[in-house]
Amino acid sequence: MRRISKLVKNVIKTAEAHCDGPCGVYDPASARIAGEAVQSMTKKMIELENNHGGDSGTAAYINTMSRYAAIKEEEAQKCKDELLVLWTDYFKPGHLDTTPNLHGIFWNAAKLCSACKVEVSVEHAQELMDAIKEIHNLFWASKGKEVPWIRAS
Repeated sequence: MRRISKLVKNVIKTAEAHCDGPCGVYDPASARIAGEAVQSMTKKMIELENNHGGDSGTAAYINTMSRYAAIKEEEAQKCKDELLVLWTDYFKPGHLDTTPNLHGIFWNAAKLCSACKVEVSVEHAQELMDAIKEIHNLFWASKGKEVPWIRAS
């Protein structure tokens, strides 16, 4: 038994990591994709309302609007989840040295996700995308990389 204990001690080494997961698993791209869906659905909801000239009682209108709303809310929650993982798992206290307002940036972005869930606001959807872009830039700067902000839409 002693030989096994000695062998285990010699083989197992202490591993240290910057974040909770292995390097390479964190990326703000998933928040961007969800944010783009929020913005797209918000625009589609407003367009649908405008194109129906106030006739919002038809089954087709109700069906389409409810689908847009469900997608918008689901994607806003995904976006919030992705941002919170970056905030709480990737960014560490040392990042506050270079970005003292880091907590405020993430807190505001999370609040925008909530606002986009309960509202149909083009302005808030754009503010969310702007916040995600800022987080994208902070994230890649923290890795010493310049990764361009590219939108799918």
